[in-house]
Amino acid sequence: MNTVTDDDWRRPGPTPEQRRFDVYVGLAATLLALVSLTLARSTGAFLLGPPPSGPEQVFWTVALTLPLIWRRRFPAAVTVVVSIGFIAAQARSAPETQLASWGLFAALYSLGAWGPDRRLARRLRIGVIATMFIWLGAYYALTIDSIPADAFARAVGPVPPVLAAMVNGVLVNGLFFGFAYFFGQTAWLAARRQHEVQARAEELRRSQAEIREHAVVGERLRIARELHDVVAHHVSVMGVQASAARRVFDKDPVKARAALSAIEETARTAVDELRRMLGLLRARDGGPERAEQPGPAGIDQVAAVVERAREAGLRATMGVYGDPAPLPDSVSQAAYRVAQEAVTNALKHAAGATALDVRIRYLAHEVEVDVTDDGRATRPANADGLGLVGMRERVATHGGELEVGPRAAGGWRVRARFPLPLPVGRPA
Repeated sequence: MNTVTDDDWRRPGPTPEQRRFDVYVGLAATLLALVSLTLARSTGAFLLGPPPSGPEQVFWTVALTLPLIWRRRFPAAVTVVVSIGFIAAQARSAPETQLASWGLFAALYSLGAWGPDRRLARRLRIGVIATMFIWLGAYYALTIDSIPADAFARAVGPVPPVLAAMVNGVLVNGLFFGFAYFFGQTAWLAARRQHEVQARAEELRRSQAEIREHAVVGERLRIARELHDVVAHHVSVMGVQASAARRVFDKDPVKARAALSAIEETARTAVDELRRMLGLLRARDGGPERAEQPGPAGIDQVAAVVERAREAGLRATMGVYGDPAPLPDSVSQAAYRVAQEAVTNALKHAAGATALDVRIRYLAHEVEVDVTDDGRATRPANADGLGLVGMRERVATHGGELEVGPRAAGGWRVRARFPLPLPVGRPA
């Protein structure tokens, strides 16, 4: 996700709760300002000179604090109104200065924190601050001649008293406006960072949802391939046996009965394997059948697959070469599924196939499953079929190699090689 720049992002406007809070703050500030005005008039502390009439004093007091009600909804307008009112009130020698100063501070802060147009907010704040310093200089220039001669009678510092007063005023106002600018900008940056964090969190949630969806799709494909491996082989054998029984049903009842018995046994085996696989799926969800399920079929059961092909009418042979080595369960199951799928393809897709040869070779560093037949393909191989995809994935999962294709001498060949784990203490 690209991070937005200062001028690109727009902070969302205040919520209804924040607007209500601003109303309470503005009314409270106005009430406190009127109290401060009353106290100032009661003490006679008119620091800016002779004050205007009472109603005008109340007007300026309200004008500098009541607009804070809209400080987050219309920050630019409130800043302009309060700034103009602040200079005008000082020019008219309005006695209430404490809450008026904080009203100006709040307006500048709100513009920095909530101004939707960052360029306008930046320029307007800089313009207001510059205008305030120009007004401060003009005020000093207009009032310097009216300073009483004994105003600094007790001054003892090394700096001339008038210069010291001017420098002090500049420093205090610099800190005042600097903090208003800084804190407003900091609040806006914090809001932007929070927005980015929330956006990233939302993006992460979407990514996680997509990952979960992909995982579900992947799991469905895996289950589909498992079902294909379990069902396709047995159904193919049953189809061949049923065809044989139909052909000899009237001529040779003994052979027909044997074919029907093979169909019955194959169906029972298929049901057992389906029950085992479904039990494993339930166990994955914490079902009660976790401990009751037999182990998965392994390479030692390839002979049963060959026997079923033999019962289906093929001259099926099987050979084991080398010294059988103990295999990890996952490798043993993958080798079994590859052999099962290869035999199933020979039964389903190899027209005219009469011979099937299955060989298992235990080599120095790998085990090899080699299945060949002498038939011809009835249709082009589907590289995206569940059977071939399943074989490739099983072999690739264990870092092996798979060869699938026609033989030069005729027929079809499937050969899978699985690397064997090195014994403990044996060098590679």
